Amino acid sequence: MHSRLVVMEDSKDFGSVVRINQMRYYPTMRILQFFLMFIVLGLGVSIISMNTFRYFGVRSAAPVVPSVSIVQPRLEEPSGNGIDSWIKTPSDLLHSMSDQELLWRASFVPQVKEYPFKRVSKIAFMFLTKGPLPMAPLWQRFFKGHEGLYSIYVHTAPSYVADFPPSSVFYRRQIPSQVAEWGEMNMCDAERRLLANALLDISNEWFILLSESCVPLHSFPTVYHYIARSRYSFVDSFDEQGPYGRGRYNRKMAPEINITDWRKGYQWFEVNRELAVKIVKDKTYYPLFKEFCRPACYVDEHYFQTMLSIESPNLLANRSLTFVDWSRGGAHPATFGKYDITEEFFKKLFESKRCLYNDQPSSLCFLFARKFAPSALDRLLEVAQKVMGF
Repeated sequence: MHSRLVVMEDSKDFGSVVRINQMRYYPTMRILQFFLMFIVLGLGVSIISMNTFRYFGVRSAAPVVPSVSIVQPRLEEPSGNGIDSWIKTPSDLLHSMSDQELLWRASFVPQVKEYPFKRVSKIAFMFLTKGPLPMAPLWQRFFKGHEGLYSIYVHTAPSYVADFPPSSVFYRRQIPSQVAEWGEMNMCDAERRLLANALLDISNEWFILLSESCVPLHSFPTVYHYIARSRYSFVDSFDEQGPYGRGRYNRKMAPEINITDWRKGYQWFEVNRELAVKIVKDKTYYPLFKEFCRPACYVDEHYFQTMLSIESPNLLANRSLTFVDWSRGGAHPATFGKYDITEEFFKKLFESKRCLYNDQPSSLCFLFARKFAPSALDRLLEVAQKVMGF
């Protein structure tokens, strides 16, 4: 009897142990089941997200868990947060910025004047044209062998699409453009647009405005050294007392612009980076010219000339680097065709002017000339080596 009680007591103890083990077992199973369900759910969300991105082009809504490992960036692929993103030359000039956004972006000026990288100063050649560049083969020869010392920007009518081959220096150098009309404010808008696009390249130090009828008169090294060594920018700006000068002034521009500040000059300029930034960031003089300088006041002859003579008169040479012939009279300069292009023509052109260069007398006054008709191209290519040096 005693032994039976012992067995029964042992059985009770054993049942208690089993129940206790079961109580411990079931929570463990639940945790394991929950963990497995979490893994399955996570895999399912990941698979759905990847397929959604692949087939519908949308980003996954699943949270991204950062990795605990640190991956060093490869040297040949610099991080977008590094200085390379600021100093790298834009490979594609097409962008979706509005003019307001573009001018704002272009107005950035480093406060530390010493560059923390090796900077080679470049000249930005900015072509303002309605369509084709008939003198492109001549410019191609002019630029040959001087890569890294220049940039090219082309502003055309918005409907025109350039078709230069990949071998051309003008290939993919067309910027987002808008309509530009002679004598209207949108002509100056186009010039500011060219400057702003060129300012996005931190290596551009000098900016030259040219037209489709312009040609270089000297070799690239001559042009580069002439501009780089000059203490002044070449903006034609003078005080003309007559009806085509002060006679175009509107008194409503005062007090920001007084009649004694009013200047006139040639449209085709060269400015350094400091003056280019002043032009694109201007909000003082632009509204006045837009409202009060309308034909027969022509803004391209007065706006930059007046503004820069007020803001930075000590930086201006008060002359242009581009030759034109006004001797034939009329509202537009003479156009040169095939039969005008002779060695004697260039000899007279080179000897026809005396000027100041860095405050010293000089016979080298013009680096470019206009207006040349497309028919003059072949003859220009024939004489370029002998009379222009390239």
